[in-house]
Amino acid sequence: MTTTPLDVRSTSPANDAPHWIVTAAQRANLAGADALRIAKGQPDAAVWESAARILGMSAQELTAALATSMHMRAADMRAADRQTRRLVPERLARRYKVFPLSETDRSVVIATSDPYDLNAEQDIAFASGRRVMFELATPQQIEEAIAAAYSPDRAVETLLLSAPSAAEEDVRVIADDSPEEITGREVETGPVIRLANLIIATAVRQRASDIHMEPGPQMATIRFRIDGVLRHHMDVPVGVINRIISRIKVLAKLDIADRMRPQDGRTRVQVDNLAVDLRVSTIPTRESEKAVIRLLRPDAARSLEEIGVPAAELSRFRAMIGHRDGIVIVTGPTGSGKTTTMYAAIREIADGTVNVMTVEDPIEYELVGITQMQAEPKRGVTFPTALRAILRQDPDVIFVGEIRDLETAEVAVQASLTGHLVLATLHTNDAVGAVSRLADFGIDRTALAETLRGCIAQRLVRKVCPHCAQQVGDVLTPKEANLFERFGTRPVVRAIGCDKCGSTGYNGRLPIDEVVTFTPAIAELVAYGAPSSALQRAASAAGMRSLREV
Repeated sequence: MTTTPLDVRSTSPANDAPHWIVTAAQRANLAGADALRIAKGQPDAAVWESAARILGMSAQELTAALATSMHMRAADMRAADRQTRRLVPERLARRYKVFPLSETDRSVVIATSDPYDLNAEQDIAFASGRRVMFELATPQQIEEAIAAAYSPDRAVETLLLSAPSAAEEDVRVIADDSPEEITGREVETGPVIRLANLIIATAVRQRASDIHMEPGPQMATIRFRIDGVLRHHMDVPVGVINRIISRIKVLAKLDIADRMRPQDGRTRVQVDNLAVDLRVSTIPTRESEKAVIRLLRPDAARSLEEIGVPAAELSRFRAMIGHRDGIVIVTGPTGSGKTTTMYAAIREIADGTVNVMTVEDPIEYELVGITQMQAEPKRGVTFPTALRAILRQDPDVIFVGEIRDLETAEVAVQASLTGHLVLATLHTNDAVGAVSRLADFGIDRTALAETLRGCIAQRLVRKVCPHCAQQVGDVLTPKEANLFERFGTRPVVRAIGCDKCGSTGYNGRLPIDEVVTFTPAIAELVAYGAPSSALQRAASAAGMRSLREV
């Protein structure tokens, strides 16, 4: 960064001269500058606020105008280099209300709201051993930067003051059946705890599935994934996000001293009498640590009707899970609702007359009347070992959280061949793709033809918010016209946006499903190694509607 140095000794105004802001404003020919009067002895913040009000300018506009007239640069506080802080102790930054921005071998660039402060220049030059070069910033900008850089707790307090009071309710942390309640006393003495609770509570109330905490050079961004789309929630200083992530790591029983390795953990909290599991993942980044928190509501499992599976696909799906043996697979990318659909099917199957057992990583929903196992590779409990153990527990229905490798696929096929109904998830692009994926693992196609009862490919689409949706008239927007041209379907309602949907126009999601029932004709094609295109045609002939057709 380059800047023009200001020689305060040669241009410092005399004691009876007008305030430097007045002189600079007149030199810049700002409207109203001639009427600007500033009494001596006022604090810098009051001077800047008064000058901006009289001149009818924002603080940023005033900074740019004054800097230009004085042949200085307006400071870019976002580009400040954290390493430069070592040259300017906190006591000097607070005493002279300055903030270090960058450095070279010979100079240090300092943001100031008073470029004529000779004492500040001399003391900073002595402390840093560098030539001081000033850039102009408002007192408020400097105060916020100092608070964020040198005292993150003060920045946390500032964020909490601007938070809605409705979000200040307790978040109870539940771990090992011993609830840890965040009490009022802890809130008063723990601003970081309070802010972390606020973020979690707000995410839960806004139906977020994930919280992303992403550090940057100076500021960090917190975003919520709602209805499959990331939404910006707030920006906080990096020093604050580091403390929030440390608090989350404490809850998840992770090592807060180790910031150089990825870590995973989990905990449970209670918000508004709703239990929510938190799956915490942290990774090291160039600037700091990034954390992603998955929010899982154990009581969120619903029936197949409640999750909105289309009627035609629902009847075919129920026919599949009505078998006493075989394999039923739900496919789709991460976040497509595969596990939610499987849990809804399990709720329907588990009527008290069958033994339903699951092996998952992690257990996302807790269901009454079934046995759920958590895969723990560190303890030797993998999907294959857990499945083999389950087979000795007299199961009727087995749910495999995900088929990830040949060994798991082999055990699943073996279980289906010995009179068990196996439900599983898999990552493929479409329903018939499950055949080629299992064959790629090494499963014999003849075994697949014998065991597969059906496959479902699923996606989630956002629902238009019912509170603000508008009927589409004769005139389409360019985006609507493009969709109509591509898919041949004219939109009925238009997403607008309101407070209830976060101004997005969408509220909630619905599944769309591509259901393939493995008829004898399709099973024969599988056994003979037919390509996916042939399977797709046979499935369509048997009544399958593709994802686009649904």
